[in-house]
Amino acid sequence: MMGRRMSLAFFPALLLALVSCARKPIEQAAFDPSTYTELTFNDSDSMDPAWSYDTASDEVILNVYEPLFIFKGASTKELIPLIAAKVPTRANGLISADGRTYTIPIRRNVTFQDGTPMTMQDVRYSVLRFMLQDRDAGPSPLLLEPLTGYGGTRDAKGKIVPGIFKRAEQSVQIDGWNLVLRLPRPFSPLPTILASWAPIVSKKWATEHGDWDGSEATWKKYNNPEKQTSYFFEHAFGTGPFVLVRWDRNTHEIVLRRNDHYWRAPAKLKYVIIKGIDEFETRKLMIQAGQADSIYATRDVWEQVQNIPHVDIVDNLSTLEINPIVFFTFKLNGTANPYIGSGKLDGNGIPLDFFNDVNVRKAFAYAFDYKGYINDVVNNKGIQPTGVVPKGLLGYNPSQKKYHHDPQKAAYYFKKAFGGRVWKKGFKFTAVYNAGNIMRQSLLQVLKHNVEALNPRFNIEIRPIDWPEFLDAYIASKLPIFILAWQADYPDAYDFAFPMLDSQGAYPGPQHFADPRIDKLIDEAVAQTNPAAREKLYWRIQELEYQDVPDLPVLQPLDYRTQRDWVKGWVNNPIFPDAPYGCYYYPVYKQLPVSTQKPAAKAPKHA
Repeated sequence: MMGRRMSLAFFPALLLALVSCARKPIEQAAFDPSTYTELTFNDSDSMDPAWSYDTASDEVILNVYEPLFIFKGASTKELIPLIAAKVPTRANGLISADGRTYTIPIRRNVTFQDGTPMTMQDVRYSVLRFMLQDRDAGPSPLLLEPLTGYGGTRDAKGKIVPGIFKRAEQSVQIDGWNLVLRLPRPFSPLPTILASWAPIVSKKWATEHGDWDGSEATWKKYNNPEKQTSYFFEHAFGTGPFVLVRWDRNTHEIVLRRNDHYWRAPAKLKYVIIKGIDEFETRKLMIQAGQADSIYATRDVWEQVQNIPHVDIVDNLSTLEINPIVFFTFKLNGTANPYIGSGKLDGNGIPLDFFNDVNVRKAFAYAFDYKGYINDVVNNKGIQPTGVVPKGLLGYNPSQKKYHHDPQKAAYYFKKAFGGRVWKKGFKFTAVYNAGNIMRQSLLQVLKHNVEALNPRFNIEIRPIDWPEFLDAYIASKLPIFILAWQADYPDAYDFAFPMLDSQGAYPGPQHFADPRIDKLIDEAVAQTNPAAREKLYWRIQELEYQDVPDLPVLQPLDYRTQRDWVKGWVNNPIFPDAPYGCYYYPVYKQLPVSTQKPAAKAPKHA
């Protein structure tokens, strides 16, 4: 069995178990144009715009709150103003000649969901709160980096960076109805960041519910908070087209209602229901019965969503995404860790520094069958990335070396690892995936099969856990390997290089991975304004990524969307969280196709 790649045919019983279920019959639903139901398999992590850094949460947040700008339609390049009245450019004089000052006019007619007017203090507070909350592995560096020059508010030892509050405060100023942002150096992607992040919250509502009051005296109390300590965790109060009515974490259901005080024309939908259902078969039956308007359906179930009456498949949708990616944790947290067995290299576990040995990481890199996975699981709808920069962005290098399935090389590196003790002693650990994600489950099955085929002493156990539990475990550095994805926060190579490779990024922190050479190059690349020079820097970064093997980028997919044929107004923008499954619901509406509408009643004849 050594070297034989694992296709889906190797575990038919597993797939049958995943897609079969004995349940009550699902009845055909009556057409309801007022309510949209989206079925996913993830629950959200938090409703706090300064905490959330997962697509399930961010989809909800960007329908309830609003950022300064928004991407126009399906474009990833053209911005239109939202909370802002204009998009700053050098041509219109709102970006200074040196690229370090942005003047952003703000609309004066925006209101929160209860009709309360939005003020400039709300705008400034929202940006500062987003930066200064700065929870571990959170989104705050997206603005901290360009506005203060720091990737975080705390140093490597967890201590507050001296003077960081003053830096943040001075970088975010108000001049009448203008928001003025002052940068320590040019940072050209800034407007695209502000099109998704730091949406506007109410300072008054926040402080009335026990959150930060906006002062220097109290900000440290709210820095790096526990997830559920803030009222923002499961409540929301925004300016957006929808209002959060309910988030039931037991049933994984979120209900949004149209904002009747919305400052623009009201949304066409009255309600949006987002419900997490692990089992694909249930999602399929519900969209077939008209009880759902769109469902999360990935490539591994492509054949099962074909030819369903009144269901449209929109295929070959471009992405700025790497999904899935395998990450290695270099230094594991051994406290009450159920995933590491004995915690020793004794055949019944792994030591806390197991993946700190580059030979172990290279062995796993050569053990995985990338081509087989892409062929069998996603029907060749995508490519193996050459590094963290996806195809479609400046910095993608089609000639970059990448790992491939080679059992002999995998065995070679396993025999080198820990001076030969890995091969002699063997190992055992648990690899988990978020429940319902068949693509990630399939990846682990392939990896398990290929690694265990090399040596009977190698043992990888696989099991599913709920999404919030998964997030908590990887952030706490308890997962030996973890599988996640990276969807562009904004369309620039820096948005992939920094979070996935910089020591201050979202994933290297929980991994305990740091390469000073990579950090330096990433820092140089974002400040470089010459495109050719930037490209060379990102190529070098990915060469070092190949050498260090902190991660295995497996797939840049082409996506598809499964929706009822009565869904209208949907636009695929690959920057929007969880696209193409989730979406911005403001322009969406439902209308029966002409062929399924009942004919109008004939007028009675009059004598």
